Amino acid sequence: MPARDGLPHDAARNRARVNILGLVYTSHDSGLALLSDGKPNVILEEERFNRIKHTLKYPRMALDTVFGPGGFMRLDDIDVITCPWNMKRIRRALLGAVFSQVPASLNLLRHEAHRTHTIGLLNVPNRLKLGLWHQFGLRRLPPIVQVGHHESHAAVFFVSPFEEATVLVADGYGDDGATSAWTGRGNRLQRRWSDPMFDSLGMLYTCVSEHLGFPYFQEGTVMALAAMGGPTYKDKFSELIRLLPQGRIEVNKELINYPTHGLIEPFKPRFYEVFGPRRKSNEPLTAHHHDIAWALQHWTEEALLHMTRELYRVHKSKNLVISGGVALNCVANARILRETDFERVWVPPVASDTGVCFGSALYHWHQTLGNKRDFELTHAFYGKAYSDQEIVQALNEAGLAYERMEEGALLKRVAQDLADMKIVGWFQGRAEIGPRALGNRSILSSATTNKMKDLINARIKHREAFRPFAPVVLIERLEEFFEYAHPDPFMTVAPMIRKDKVAQIPAAAHVDGTGRIQTIDRKANPRYYGVIEEYAKLTGIPVILNTSFNRQEPVVNGPAEAISCYLRTDMDRLVLGDYYIMDRNEAAISRAFQKFKKAA
Repeated sequence: MPARDGLPHDAARNRARVNILGLVYTSHDSGLALLSDGKPNVILEEERFNRIKHTLKYPRMALDTVFGPGGFMRLDDIDVITCPWNMKRIRRALLGAVFSQVPASLNLLRHEAHRTHTIGLLNVPNRLKLGLWHQFGLRRLPPIVQVGHHESHAAVFFVSPFEEATVLVADGYGDDGATSAWTGRGNRLQRRWSDPMFDSLGMLYTCVSEHLGFPYFQEGTVMALAAMGGPTYKDKFSELIRLLPQGRIEVNKELINYPTHGLIEPFKPRFYEVFGPRRKSNEPLTAHHHDIAWALQHWTEEALLHMTRELYRVHKSKNLVISGGVALNCVANARILRETDFERVWVPPVASDTGVCFGSALYHWHQTLGNKRDFELTHAFYGKAYSDQEIVQALNEAGLAYERMEEGALLKRVAQDLADMKIVGWFQGRAEIGPRALGNRSILSSATTNKMKDLINARIKHREAFRPFAPVVLIERLEEFFEYAHPDPFMTVAPMIRKDKVAQIPAAAHVDGTGRIQTIDRKANPRYYGVIEEYAKLTGIPVILNTSFNRQEPVVNGPAEAISCYLRTDMDRLVLGDYYIMDRNEAAISRAFQKFKKAA
């Protein structure tokens, strides 16, 4: 683990290790992962630094954090760089698509057709070299190894709790497919099959979400919306997703347009005849939209169940790893565990493309170099931390009064705040990796009244009232409150809340009775566990609400961003490490709004 300032300080030992640097650039969620002898040293998402959600930009600030003047390593200490795209495959796939249905398919050359990637995706190694030379000067760089996109997703198996497992990768698209199945054993992965690029559950979910008026990367919102709908379009939507023999699927090309137009015009006229016109973002959501979301979610779940049942029948493993952006569908994950013969399902915290820099490095270390496994990913805290000095400096610059507290007293006070229905901004240690706040960059509240959920949605997050929050539960009392028996520290499943417990934690329950849980054990995060433990002593309830520490921006990374978010929202308390803050003076609030507006 790093020193208190957030990054390792053992540069003298770096040359005794094999250091692999995974980099993502030219596609969404750019960032880096550093592996030292196969173990994650640091994993950084550029959006946390440049404050642009799902940024495509070169990860300059993440790289500077590791290799810049204040970093802990030299670029010369890196033995190999990996990137999670295979150039030969992606070029062949794109050229094949562009010339498949000329002239219509020439639309795929337009930037608007692939807004989540840049054209630089076709030349990632050279783009990386140019970026590194520009940032660090002309020098001899480590070799850049191309790892396939789905290989990079599948490689999270190597840090799973399983010695052997079936692995399912499902995302928008990779360099040669949209969905792929693998078997993993020890330090080896073997691809079993891959479905074509345009038979993509991820792409379909994205395009229907946009049809419903939500911007890119808001698929989670549509998943929440689905619980409010019903089966009006169930039969009609079955025309879109066809379940084929041997656990495969096909997306009906008579309704979709993205094989020729990408994201410019993803659907054909027949789609609009069946499902109506696209909703504008400022138009109200109606039962019609709820029902389309329900049908989309239902058939996504059915497709995933269709695949996983067949995978179990063929390969017989009791263990399943799911990765790729579709793996963030926690409702579907819960159904897979409940309705198939798999006994364990594991989804990493970085299932989406936030994790492919990590996966590409893992694949090279294990699959290519043949190294044995000796590490399991049990927590998600591999981002950057900040020192007490940096916290105090940020508080002083913001003009806020604060109190430094001993840990035991701090946990008791925060627990009392939660019991008193206060909303607490909670900032501790190293940032989480992946898109979900898991206890170090979180907003916490009681779950004992729906008022808290409504208040956070309206006055803190400024988002739709139907969106749920995640219940966090002490692992020892999981089965007491939820119809679920497995640890889930990464918030990847949404099981049912026990009917006799809903009245105790109503704010944790979505309209369908589920809760996207996070289990917490003392070893993984003792301070976070301690707050909930103290809260349980006061209330008898070992469950609180957790949502990401942000307001229509990337999750906060440093103390200055946490302070700004606290002041620009109606949070009642802020905790930064050992520092407890309740000051909300008008001058500090005004400065926070002005500074944020100027930065935007």
